[in-house]
Amino acid sequence: MVADPLPQPDSIALDEGRFYIDEAGANAAFRWLRQESPVWWFAPRGFWVVSRRDDVQAMSKQPELWSSAGGITMPSYEGHEGDRIGTQAPSIIMMDPPDHSRHRTLVSRAFTPRRVLDLEGRMREIAAESIESTPIGEPVDFVEHVAVPLPMRVIAEMLGVPDSDLDAFRRWSDAVVVQAGADANRDEGMEAIAQVFGYFAQMLAERRTDPGDDLITALLQAEVEGRALDEGEILIFCMTLLVAGNETTRTLVSQATRMLLERPDQLALLRTGTASLPDAIEELLRLTHPIRYFFRRATRDIEKHGKTIRAGDAVMMLYAAANRDETVWGDDADVLNVTRPVEPHVSLGFGQHFCLGASLARLEARILFEELLARRPSWEAAGPIEYNESSFVNGIERMPVILRP
Repeated sequence: MVADPLPQPDSIALDEGRFYIDEAGANAAFRWLRQESPVWWFAPRGFWVVSRRDDVQAMSKQPELWSSAGGITMPSYEGHEGDRIGTQAPSIIMMDPPDHSRHRTLVSRAFTPRRVLDLEGRMREIAAESIESTPIGEPVDFVEHVAVPLPMRVIAEMLGVPDSDLDAFRRWSDAVVVQAGADANRDEGMEAIAQVFGYFAQMLAERRTDPGDDLITALLQAEVEGRALDEGEILIFCMTLLVAGNETTRTLVSQATRMLLERPDQLALLRTGTASLPDAIEELLRLTHPIRYFFRRATRDIEKHGKTIRAGDAVMMLYAAANRDETVWGDDADVLNVTRPVEPHVSLGFGQHFCLGASLARLEARILFEELLARRPSWEAAGPIEYNESSFVNGIERMPVILRP
């Protein structure tokens, strides 16, 4: 099999599992993929890349053809043990129907739109508290002071985790995210996974004798077709909820703020109420794509765009490229436009694995930006941005910003 030439290798280095920060170069590479080779064989790592929005959506709705069970992050290679680390139980994001459907039902009740809306008052309290505590007129780390507190505290409270343990949860979540996109297993990542499981195992023991009104108690009491979940299944549920419930909103808010700082004309539309904030959040979600990609495995030989994908082949669904598809969003698909008509993107997944917490993430982002625009409407970049080391999560570690009323 002959590999196509790597487009813009300085901008998108899949052979290193990294997406470099040259956004313009990456966008050019993504456009090349969509237009010239929408199903592209990447020889150095031995997987396919799918880059068009409609193709990613179609694959996401066909688990019988494109399986999650073989792993959803960068495929295993020398020095890397793959997805199933720290526990023998697979995460729900690594299940196919019917197992996936059974397990998803257990936690979906906690994320219904009505139940999420019931959290709005508490969300506003947390958002207002974090924004009002930021110094006025001097540089602050926007990630630490504004983007982190709301999603971290909300998911922790849903799980029944006390505020006193939030610092540890922050460290663990960060380490697990880097581990998921790392080129090799890292000691800190493996240690964090072990600590998360140890912590939740202790909580499970406590909830067995003293049930609470939280997700951990609900999982202990849940059954799948008459069978209670075992401890391994509950532990991996808890870690998945911790990381997914925290990182998606945190990354969205951080990257969206970066984009708006770079486009003051778009920020002005939100500040004056000219643009709809919920619609703007969809546009920001599209372009920030908190998760850069997910993988699937072909369950049989499949012909796609003139290429033969063999049974067992790993296929990267490249969300970062699919969300900029010019056949869907026009020739300016790379450009932020908060007044753009909403068109379904794939930032929160699609089909069977559509994000359980999608309504939660959207509400958190809306409330945080509403409170931020009301309390600190003047924003100014104040220094270089530090990005995370994960190829998987499109995160920002540190972003100095000056906020003023």
